[in-house]
Amino acid sequence: MIAGLFLKGNEVRIVSLNGTRDQHELVADKLNKIAIPKAPTQADIAIFCETLLAYCERHAIEQIVVNRRATTGQGAGGAGTFILEGVMLAVVKVPLSFVHPATLRASDKKYSDLKLAKPTTVDLGKAYDLAFEALT
Repeated sequence: MIAGLFLKGNEVRIVSLNGTRDQHELVADKLNKIAIPKAPTQADIAIFCETLLAYCERHAIEQIVVNRRATTGQGAGGAGTFILEGVMLAVVKVPLSFVHPATLRASDKKYSDLKLAKPTTVDLGKAYDLAFEALT
C-alpha cells in the first residue's frame, strides 16, 4: 500500500493506492486531510504524529511519497510545509521519498489513461499522483 501525501501550507492531503500502475485501486478513507495550526504547539505536533502513524498502521502503508517543497522563488514552501516535512522525516517508520512537480507533470502525460480512479479535487488529485509514482 502506497500513501501519497501532498503538502500545502499547514495541511497534508492523503491518498492511498493499492496494486500496480496498470491495475490499482484507491483506498477510500474518511481521513483525507491532516492539518496543524499556523503556529503549532508541541501538543499540536504530537497529535499530528499520532494521527499520521495511526493512518499508516491502519492501512499497512509500505511507502510514503511526498511532493518536493520549493525552497526558493515564488511559491517556495512556507513554514507550515517545512515543519510537516521535518516531522514526517523524523517519525514515519516506512520509506519516505520526495517527487518533484516536473516529474508528476511528465508522468501525468505519459500515464493519464491509467489514472481512472484519480479524485477530482485538485489537492487530492496531486496526492493521488504522488502515490501513483511509487506503483510499479
